[in-house]
Amino acid sequence: MTKLFAITGFINYLIVIFLNAFTDLGHKIIIQNTIFKVYDGQTQIVLTAIVNALILLPFILAFSPSGFLADKFPKNKIMEYASIFAIVITLGITYSYYQGWFFTAFAMTFLLGLQAAIYGPAKYGYIKELVGIKFISSGNGAVQATTTVAILGGIIFYTVLFEGMLDDSFKTKEDILLLIAPLGWLLVLSSVIEWFLTSKLPNKMVEISKREFTLARYIKGAYLRKNLKIIRRKKEVFEAIIGLSLFWSISQVVLAVFGEYAKSELGVTNTILVQGVMALAGIGIVIGSIMAANLSKYFINTGLVAIGSVGITLLVLLIPFVPSMGVMAFMFTLFGISAGFLMVPLNAHIQFLSPRVHLGVVLAGSNFIQNVFMFSFLVLTTLFAYFGMNSEVLFYLMFFVGVYLSFMLYRRYSVMTIWAIMEMIFRTRHSYNYVGLENIPSTKAVLLLGNHVSWIDWIILQLSINRRISFMMDRDIYKWRGFNLLFKKGEVIPLSPKAFKDAFKEAHNRLKNGKIVALYPEGEIAKNSAIAEFNRGYELIPNDYEGVIIPFFIDGVFGSAFSKYKPKKKKSFFRRREISVYFAPPVSKDTKADELRQIIQNMKEKYETK
Repeated sequence: MTKLFAITGFINYLIVIFLNAFTDLGHKIIIQNTIFKVYDGQTQIVLTAIVNALILLPFILAFSPSGFLADKFPKNKIMEYASIFAIVITLGITYSYYQGWFFTAFAMTFLLGLQAAIYGPAKYGYIKELVGIKFISSGNGAVQATTTVAILGGIIFYTVLFEGMLDDSFKTKEDILLLIAPLGWLLVLSSVIEWFLTSKLPNKMVEISKREFTLARYIKGAYLRKNLKIIRRKKEVFEAIIGLSLFWSISQVVLAVFGEYAKSELGVTNTILVQGVMALAGIGIVIGSIMAANLSKYFINTGLVAIGSVGITLLVLLIPFVPSMGVMAFMFTLFGISAGFLMVPLNAHIQFLSPRVHLGVVLAGSNFIQNVFMFSFLVLTTLFAYFGMNSEVLFYLMFFVGVYLSFMLYRRYSVMTIWAIMEMIFRTRHSYNYVGLENIPSTKAVLLLGNHVSWIDWIILQLSINRRISFMMDRDIYKWRGFNLLFKKGEVIPLSPKAFKDAFKEAHNRLKNGKIVALYPEGEIAKNSAIAEFNRGYELIPNDYEGVIIPFFIDGVFGSAFSKYKPKKKKSFFRRREISVYFAPPVSKDTKADELRQIIQNMKEKYETK
């Protein structure tokens, strides 16, 4: 993270992100709190859903123009001019407050949404340009955390001021606006500071686009059809967008109906308490985003996505069964953590897989599809509320949507999900340090050969490498009941004295196909600290594949509960074990067993923790 914040302009960019979300959220909260104070029951749900829909609708209408602008012009300039637009809008909103024009201020939520729709693709596309591929997960984590802190801060800040400026004299929504009108100047001030900071952001545009935009094609829907076609080119990108869309749809409905649920079922009428509980989801998102970025240190950890989705689904189901706002606060925090697990990897994955030339279109398209989903769900929420369906039933409906979302994401990222669960479990007991990862090619075949000190060496190796490793394993272990299906799913190659030729033939086939194959030439887990003699079996693998041999040395796990060697003096149970893995530069594919053993012996003498 230190290197990330050292990038020129990144801190300035985060402040801009914060102010943008803080301002948009401020007006929305003022309107929602006014609705909460004046209306009850179905009317409250309907109006809350409409104000949320007014923010979403511009993302649908501005899909093609916003994507075009983000690809055509420097993204920092798009943000700068959009910030000027925000100053004009907030001045209009402030004037509406002072005049007591509730429905005018209500309708101007649409203009704030339009500004955000133009701003969005440039704002998120700028991450990849500013921090590069290396820090794309950390960059998304920082942006998501900052956005969430802004939302959380906006909810608390404007709700506390809103409650503090009210008195018992108000009778109508117009009276409320007149009492809180000075809050409008805070919206204006935030917009002015945001504009000033965006004007200082560096231009990271590499190549100017020559594309043109015509209003006639936009009105006819030609751009919409073309852009949707671009988004659907990569199935994995499109599925990631659908996943985010369903998540945000569930979230929108939960946030739209929770106020009414708290008021009617729990008897809570204080907006600070209601908004504060929902704001705790923001704290959870910050925590979840930081955790997701940390667990994506070496690659985009898409395995976290299904874990987050399952958490969200279960929490939505439990909300109607919780009678206490204290417990509800804890649940909303967990909801946020689960949301961070889902959002950070999926957003980073979309940016990573999208070509630079179409990045703006893809991100605008992502906004478009997400907002179509959210808008549709809010329309359904409005209709259900209008016809008398209560908030509890809506929570159950969102549970079933969550079940579908979890199934879809697990099916796409099943293997990664299993690895993510393992990593989360083992990180509670271990800290990991990987040296020499740059020696492992990103595309070529790799034969990984190194020392074998524990039952979990295969997990330790895989955690740092995005590409899936095909491990060669003793057939007797491969057939263990309960683990066999897992080993098959992980594409393990069973190895035995009777069928070793077939095993090495399969290893050769995978290397020919550009895979990574890992083998422990010692043949078994070490029983003492010395590196045993290396078997020559791997020399039977023909070296006609396009790839390299990478020797590795694992340090720090010897003597643990997972090794065969048990030291007399054991480490404290509460002390996390520090494990390091060292990957040497590539060696010749003709390297013999004795030479390979000496290379790893040299690594042991150089790096081993005494």
